[in-house]
Amino acid sequence: VCHPMEPLFSHCYFPAMLFPAAQRFKRSSAAFLNPVLQNSLEDVVLLYEFLLAELDIDKGQRISIKDEELASLRKAAEFDTICNEIIPKSITEIRRLTSRLSSYPMVLKKEDFERTVLTMVYTAYRAAQSQGHQKDAWAESFVNLYKALKHDLL
Repeated sequence: VCHPMEPLFSHCYFPAMLFPAAQRFKRSSAAFLNPVLQNSLEDVVLLYEFLLAELDIDKGQRISIKDEELASLRKAAEFDTICNEIIPKSITEIRRLTSRLSSYPMVLKKEDFERTVLTMVYTAYRAAQSQGHQKDAWAESFVNLYKALKHDLL
């Protein structure tokens, strides 16, 4: 519960950051590492094309677009940054994100929604590539992310 006399920097005014890696500074400039893919309908279609073109996820969990022509686009560089620098890749990090999402007090910003969807894509891939207990853990994380997004949409 927030009280009017609470300090300005209270959690009521600034809820937990969902994707802390997006708030780091880029090493090559003084800009924040905070790209957003979907700024127009064309960007949404392009993101869909990236995902349909098939992704490659190497042993180090780096994600890349297999189609060379699509991979050469400027938006592909932003996609690479989001997928490889911002979204969580471990079960622990994804569970932490799910926990933050479940108590997030507002509607998600478009960049947070987009990053959560991309985290779901990554989680689905890992579930498909895993077996036994690991598969169950990845599948559970996928379902929890889905529930968080569904809650955000309702």
